[in-house]
Amino acid sequence: MPRTFDKLGLCFQYPDNWTLDEADAVAGREAVTVYAPGGSFWSVAVHPCAAEPLQLAETVVQAMRDEYAAVEVEPTQETLGGRELVGFNMNFYYLDLTSSAEVRSLRLGDHTYTLFWQGEDREFDRLAPVFRAMAVSLLQGLAAAAGDAS
Repeated sequence: MPRTFDKLGLCFQYPDNWTLDEADAVAGREAVTVYAPGGSFWSVAVHPCAAEPLQLAETVVQAMRDEYAAVEVEPTQETLGGRELVGFNMNFYYLDLTSSAEVRSLRLGDHTYTLFWQGEDREFDRLAPVFRAMAVSLLQGLAAAAGDAS
């Protein structure tokens, strides 16, 4: 049975064996992260409406480049939950393992949102549908809160 996070104007479902980390929210940032048992994670951050989705995604890519020696980056657009998101797919090495990360961003209602998920490739490939289902759950909750059922 999935758990539900419902705070900060965010509502999404996540697997019941994953660990919720609200440290960013406690620190005053509107963000939350959920960790899979194997170490992969999914996170969402809330930004002011004026923030440009593509610029936010590019900022994440730059942070990844600052953190990891070589990051392969591919721009992408994706429709999730009936919403068009912009972002990037990234591949990199960490501790001699190949890893992947994806960042997606969109403006909806009074805010702009950045979603990010990352993991070692074997786990990432297995969890990709879960990451997307969590994103769809979030987007449906945001649309409902904004009074927009599309």
